[in-house]
Amino acid sequence: MYLILYKFVKNSTLKNYWIQYKPFLLFLGKFTLTYLVLTIIYQGYLNQFDEKKFEVDGLTQLVAKQTEQTLLFFNGDASVELHGSQPSMKLFYNKKYVARIIEGCNAMSVIILFVAFVVAFTGKLKHTVLFVLGGSLLIHVLNVARIVLLAIAIYHFPEQESVLHGIVFPLFIYGVVFILWVIWVNKFSLYAKKAAK
Repeated sequence: MYLILYKFVKNSTLKNYWIQYKPFLLFLGKFTLTYLVLTIIYQGYLNQFDEKKFEVDGLTQLVAKQTEQTLLFFNGDASVELHGSQPSMKLFYNKKYVARIIEGCNAMSVIILFVAFVVAFTGKLKHTVLFVLGGSLLIHVLNVARIVLLAIAIYHFPEQESVLHGIVFPLFIYGVVFILWVIWVNKFSLYAKKAAK
């Protein structure tokens, strides 16, 4: 009898917790699953490149080339080349080596985080796909702009490199992602539709 009563109370308590925390638990589950799946896919992509041979993945090379092209478009003297002793791209601005562009500079980890959050705060499929694609493109473009501005800033203020690279420009890119999340939750997610009613 005691065992039956204990199971009833336990199951009833679990059911109440599930009901009470269901939105949070669903968000957490969708976020975690999406983040893990995208990270595993991205890691599989990165595993195609041999770091011991200093191979640089295509996305990082694309970001480096777009950074170079953007600097050239604004009349800067810029060039990029493969680094000879590590898997990265060297960025030169006005003939001065100002930065190395590594895999972490391509903003894929930021885009994965952005996508996982959007998927976790479910919206209509069409809105979700369009927001993910548009937001990812915006993050990519702003990331290239971030590297361009960082290269120019480091060229002119090399003593501020650690502050610029470690604080100012990461705040910029994560700030944009945060604003996109707020827009998504308040305008397009199913949560926004329920809150508006």
